[in-house]
Amino acid sequence: MTEALGSTATPESGRPEDEETAKRGRRGGKRAKKGPFGRLALFYRQIVAELRKVVWPTRNQLSTYTSVVIVFVLIMIGIVTVIDYGFNNAIKYVFG
Repeated sequence: MTEALGSTATPESGRPEDEETAKRGRRGGKRAKKGPFGRLALFYRQIVAELRKVVWPTRNQLSTYTSVVIVFVLIMIGIVTVIDYGFNNAIKYVFG
């Protein structure tokens, strides 16, 4: 008999590899024991915990980063304007 590729059953016993998950069913673990408000509270606690890990920039770094972004955007606006003007004149020349 041929077995399906990726089957979780072992050829010797025919049981799933992880018997504990088979016994618990689909909704196992801590998540099944909490209601929707408990899961929401856990979500917000995890958000706060992750935000505490963030390395926030100093005011000097923030102003430097902001200046760099503004200068870069102005340069890109200038480049796109020049290219657009060139294409506009080329189309006017070709099609009259």
